[in-house]
Amino acid sequence: METSVSNNLSKENMQFFITGDGCRIAYQIDGDNDKPVLVLSNSIATNFHMWDAQITTLGKHFRIIRFDTRGSGASDHPLGDYSIDRMGLDVIELLDYLNIAKVHFCGLSMGGFIGQWLGIHTPERIDKLILVNTSSHLGPLSQFNNNIKSLRENPDMNGFADMFIKNWFPKKMIEEKDSIVSVFRDMVLNTNPQGLAGSFAAVRDADMRKTISLIPNNTLIIAGKHDLVTKPEDSQRMAATIPDSKLIILPSVHMSNVEYQNDFEKSLLAFLLVR
Repeated sequence: METSVSNNLSKENMQFFITGDGCRIAYQIDGDNDKPVLVLSNSIATNFHMWDAQITTLGKHFRIIRFDTRGSGASDHPLGDYSIDRMGLDVIELLDYLNIAKVHFCGLSMGGFIGQWLGIHTPERIDKLILVNTSSHLGPLSQFNNNIKSLRENPDMNGFADMFIKNWFPKKMIEEKDSIVSVFRDMVLNTNPQGLAGSFAAVRDADMRKTISLIPNNTLIIAGKHDLVTKPEDSQRMAATIPDSKLIILPSVHMSNVEYQNDFEKSLLAFLLVR
């Protein structure tokens, strides 16, 4: 596997902007100004470096904007519950700040929740939409509430790192102590507990199972055959609900962009480059 991901939170290429509610969001731009723009949105408990391996290939065709969702990476982590609505507005405010009218958008897991919100509420700002290893609703409620309570009262980030890594990667990669797994584990450990709690609340409260039928954008859904978090059945239901959508199922667990990097990138380019 040739995937290369960094957990370097250096501010050398990182920039910041302030949202309407005062939250500082970190972002980075790669690629030429004259190329169409592709926004990449990270999963819960990671940062925008989860997309590092994609920059070389996708950067040949797109100007890439990555950002740390509020509560993650170098972005602020306000106290309290977050919402997918507010996270979606963060994206729109970032585009407004950069004076960009329309973009392709690709989000994985929680980033896919944000992508669905954008397709429902601001479809005019999105050209093509890619929803990766995500769902329109996740439960059970009690599990989210227990995780939030734990993070706010007595956070054990090592325990959450173990949980996420088990859900994100195949057993073989974990047992062989793949260096990529270690990088993603560090991303979890570097996530602020209050930011993670707020993010859990956002996913807990999101339910777009019916409203995604309003998405008019040309949409690609990528699922993982062995994903136990956002199961392939979730993606199949999304594909049956979003009118103009296509479903691809890769033989991956949750981080399909890492585990099946080449197939993932080929799928994106085949979708995005065809007009």
